[in-house]
Amino acid sequence: MTRKQRRMTIIGGSLAVLALAAALVLNALRDSIVFFSTPTMVAEKHVEPGKRFRLGGLVQPGSLQRGDNLAVTFEVADGNAKLPVAFKGILPDLFREGQGVVAEGALDANGVFKADTVLAKHDETYMPKDVADALKKQGHWKDDYGAQGSGTQASGAAKPAATTAQGNPQGAVR
Repeated sequence: MTRKQRRMTIIGGSLAVLALAAALVLNALRDSIVFFSTPTMVAEKHVEPGKRFRLGGLVQPGSLQRGDNLAVTFEVADGNAKLPVAFKGILPDLFREGQGVVAEGALDANGVFKADTVLAKHDETYMPKDVADALKKQGHWKDDYGAQGSGTQASGAAKPAATTAQGNPQGAVR
């Protein structure tokens, strides 16, 4: 084997190992790339209890119940399915029934989503593009949702930041 053939074999083998490593990493991160899952996606995927993920959708009107020691329960829906959510802590000031929300946490053995973080939106007409597309697809889209662009705002316009349960905008430095 000549020197050139040996060099090309080493380069080819290195590229094959690199491609295999990249494929394994992308496969492992496949479910983590999604910003949030809707209740319908959770039901379709049969998410096992204890696996952390983000749940997004609209807070069902009439489902908000406050308990002792800042305990709160509500339902998040996407038009087809609903999922009960339990949260213990202070909700963001802009949290309302009928509004969009993203909660981080995991399902328990009873199928209740135990959230440790709840995010609410700033602008009452802003809706993440994923939620707007899901609502359009399911036929639950209202024309007044799109008053300010339904997640696709005019170029140069900044999207409102989400507020965490502690009340500070994401990315804000204290």
